[in-house]
Amino acid sequence: MKKKGSHRHKHTRPLRPLLSVSQNIVGSRIEHHWKEDGERGLVSRWTGTVLTQVSVDTSLFLVKYDGVDCVYGLRLFHDHRVRNLQLQPGRIASIRVRDAQLAPQLLGRSVLHLFQREDGSRDEWRGLVLSKAPNMPGWFFITYERDPMLFMYQLIQDYRDGDLKILPETDSEGSPPAEACVGLVGKQVECSNTEGEMKTGKIIQQIESKPSVHLIKFHKDYHIYVYDMLMS
Repeated sequence: MKKKGSHRHKHTRPLRPLLSVSQNIVGSRIEHHWKEDGERGLVSRWTGTVLTQVSVDTSLFLVKYDGVDCVYGLRLFHDHRVRNLQLQPGRIASIRVRDAQLAPQLLGRSVLHLFQREDGSRDEWRGLVLSKAPNMPGWFFITYERDPMLFMYQLIQDYRDGDLKILPETDSEGSPPAEACVGLVGKQVECSNTEGEMKTGKIIQQIESKPSVHLIKFHKDYHIYVYDMLMS
C-alpha cells in the first residue's frame, strides 16, 4: 500500500543542453531546473514525463513529475521559472495485455482508494477515475472528494493489491447527456476559493467518461483542478 504523495520537488545537480520551442516533447522524459521568484529564490530540479500538449492552449503542457502524485500544468517554454529544459534518456514501459482488458472497468467509476499514513494505519480516499493517462501506459487520471485536483496512479496494480475498491453505481451517479455541457472547453471561468478570493482560469478538457466533469487550469497556479460543471 502506498503513501499519499506530496506536491514538492528535490534539489540536485546541474543539467545538459537545452530544448527549443520547436521540438515536439509530448511523450518524452524531461528534466529542468525550477527557480522560485525573488532574488534568493530556491532552485530545484524536476524530472518527469510530458503527458500532452493542451489543444486549446498550445503553450501549456501537462506533466507527471517523478515522485509527485498530482499532474502539473506548465508553459514549459515560456514560464521564466523553468530553467535549462532538456530531454532525459529513458523509455516508457509498455502496458500488459491483461491490464488493457481491465482498464475499461475503472473508467468513470467512483472508487475507494486506500493509502498508508505515516503511522501505518489506513487512510481511505473516495475518488473518481477519469481516464487513462496519455503516454504513460498503466497510469490513470483520478480525482478525490477531499482534494479535487488531477492525480495519477497505477490503479490496476492498486486494484490487484486490494488497495482500490470500485464502488457500486447509484442512480444519481449516472452520466448526464454529453450535450448538457457541450462547448465549454476553451471558455474562461472564475470562482472563489475558500478564503473568498476570486480566481480566473480556463477549461482545458472535458472528461469523456463523465461529460459534465472538466479540467480547469487557473492563472498563477500550476495544479490542474477537476470540476463537475453541473454541480459547481
